[in-house]
Amino acid sequence: MASIKLQGDTSGELTISAPAVAGTNTLTLPASSGTVLTDTAPKAGNILQVLQSVKTDTFSTTSQTLVDVSDLSVTITPTSTSSKILVHMDLMVAVSFHLGGLQLVRDTTNIYQGDAASNRTRFTIAIGIPPNSDGYNQRSSAMFLDSPNTTSATTYKIQAINRVDSEGGTMYINRTQQDRDTVGYDPRGVSSITVMEVAG
Repeated sequence: MASIKLQGDTSGELTISAPAVAGTNTLTLPASSGTVLTDTAPKAGNILQVLQSVKTDTFSTTSQTLVDVSDLSVTITPTSTSSKILVHMDLMVAVSFHLGGLQLVRDTTNIYQGDAASNRTRFTIAIGIPPNSDGYNQRSSAMFLDSPNTTSATTYKIQAINRVDSEGGTMYINRTQQDRDTVGYDPRGVSSITVMEVAG
C-alpha cells in the first residue's frame, strides 16, 4: 500500500497512507489554515440534534382524563440506542377551580411522574392555583433526561387534565381564566416543548 511520509523539523513522522480499497479517492484540503479533525465520532454528552414546538395560541379543557395539548408535541429519531433525550416543557397555565395536571408522554407512555400512592393522581406537574376574580396564571416547567433505547421515530408530547373529581372547572394554556380584553389584566402567554438528543 503506497504511502507518503512527512518528516518533522526536529523529530517525529507523519504517514499518509492510501486506502486499502480499489478506486480513486480525493482528499481536498481547505484553502485556509486550521486543524485537521481526526475523530468525528460524537462524545458522551454531545448534543446531536435539537427540536422544538412552540404554542402561541390558547387551549382549554374540562376533561377529567388526560388529553393532548395541541401543538405541544415533537417527534425525534435518535441516531443511536444509547442516546438519551433531554426534554424541557415550559407552559403558561391557569385553572378556574383550584386543580389540574400536566403530563409528559413518550408515544403512549406516561413518563416523569411520581410513584403510585393509593388513590392519589400522578402527573409531571400538578397545578394548584387559587381562583382569583382578576384572573391568574403561572409559568410551569419541567426537565427530564429520558432513555428511550431506540432509533425509531419517537414522539414526546404534553397532555393536560382538569381536576379529576366531579367539581367542574377548566384548565387553560396561554391565557387566564377571565381572559378579559384589557391592557392591565389577563395577559396572553406562550408555551413550548424542546427535545435534545444527547450522545450516550
